[in-house]
Amino acid sequence: MTASDVVVDLGDDFVATVEITRGPNNYFNPTVIADLADALERLDQDPHCRAIVLCSQGKHFCAGADFKGEMAAPSAAERIYEHGVRLFVTGVPIIAAVQGGAIGGGLGLALAADFRVATPSSRFTANFARLGFHQGFGISVTLPNVVGPSRAAELLYSGRNVSGVEAKAIGLCDELAEPEELRARAREFASAFVESAPQAVRAIKHTLRRELAERVRAVVAHELAEQTRLRRTRDFVEGVRATSERRTPQFTGE
Repeated sequence: MTASDVVVDLGDDFVATVEITRGPNNYFNPTVIADLADALERLDQDPHCRAIVLCSQGKHFCAGADFKGEMAAPSAAERIYEHGVRLFVTGVPIIAAVQGGAIGGGLGLALAADFRVATPSSRFTANFARLGFHQGFGISVTLPNVVGPSRAAELLYSGRNVSGVEAKAIGLCDELAEPEELRARAREFASAFVESAPQAVRAIKHTLRRELAERVRAVVAHELAEQTRLRRTRDFVEGVRATSERRTPQFTGE
């Protein structure tokens, strides 16, 4: 079953694979996030699906948005968040297999999963401040929920890279595997949930994640407003230009 750049495979082991096929960087846009949400909702209604491995094709898990094509539309971010909040209400556990970078909005996508399996060389980056920008995709809620408020603030203020090894140490990922074993390890991680009673797992996840989903839905409006405001600053223009030119940005606070 293929929907745009999202491919779904559900085998006989009750574990589905949902793959984004926009390699090597797997940049997202509103259509990709909508198709991803649609795929998860369909699987959520399938009694043969008890866990989902979220993965991507290519070098990076997801390098966020590239601000081109569909992303250039004024309503793009609003549409992404409209569909993005749907990812948080999936009833079965989701395990993200993170190779390469989960950068910016890509980090937000990884944090929408219940668990993350990465490689030692994987890179988790909340690089928004380095772009003169504000975080989105509910990261204001999901990142502190995973690593704690103080560590989340440090990562957001600095915009620095976090390796897979450090991510495991601070709880940003749950398991590490070598690159060639990443998907197999993610499926193995997921298989532990298949052995439990499916209705019980769904009920437990709903209890544990219900408040998180509601908080994400509430915060994305504020994130979007701050992104819209900061997009008009000179620092944002400089941040984007410096990133494309692979140099250190020279911010002026304007």
